[in-house]
Amino acid sequence: MILKSKAIVLRSLKFGDASLIIDMLTEQEGRVSFIVHIPKTAKGKIKKQYFQPLTLLDLVFDYRQRVSLQRIKDVRILHPYGSIPFDPVKSAILLFLSEFLYHVTRGEQRNAGLYNYVKASVEWLDEAEQGYASFHLVFMMRLSRFIGFFPNLEAYRPGVCFDLRNAAFTDRIPLHPDYLLPAEAANMGQLMRMNYENMRIFHLSRDDRNRISDIILHYYRIHVPDMPELKSLQVLRELFGQ
Repeated sequence: MILKSKAIVLRSLKFGDASLIIDMLTEQEGRVSFIVHIPKTAKGKIKKQYFQPLTLLDLVFDYRQRVSLQRIKDVRILHPYGSIPFDPVKSAILLFLSEFLYHVTRGEQRNAGLYNYVKASVEWLDEAEQGYASFHLVFMMRLSRFIGFFPNLEAYRPGVCFDLRNAAFTDRIPLHPDYLLPAEAANMGQLMRMNYENMRIFHLSRDDRNRISDIILHYYRIHVPDMPELKSLQVLRELFGQ
């Protein structure tokens, strides 16, 4: 069956001398893996540079449910980035988020809300001129709304703990080790009030961002089976001066 879909590149791996295996988040079918032959001549229609992390694509592909690697018929860049390829900090953010998304969206079926959220987020980052130091923190926490474990914020008040396993604030310290004491629970509540437009007014230090990123990733590891340590996080920290 020939399908047309918008897609976001999550990861590409070299396969043999002239092919790539590419994992994408597609608008029509959720997570899909492709095998693509890359012509050695510059005249080839499919180019390797199309498959950089979080590139936004327009695809035509032959979709077969029982096949693990689908084949692309046609591809073009949907939204060329204007600043990200030339900005080492933004490029590091995309590298980190592509690794993060590769792990947390495994097995994801069609989810238009998730696709649209990721697409709108990277487009916002591309256009941002300043004030995006906490972008990856806001992105990760708000993404949880689309994959099933966004925190329940209704019970928050000063002095409560946050239960990472149950994604909820609580008056009592849980009987397991995965929780935040009131001071860090308050930071979690603050983070939930942040969005891309207002995050610049929340003043977080380098240590704050480091700690919050560690908490968020621990939170995801609780809810996403077999999620590993992310290698690109250290690169982001070094470039971003968190």
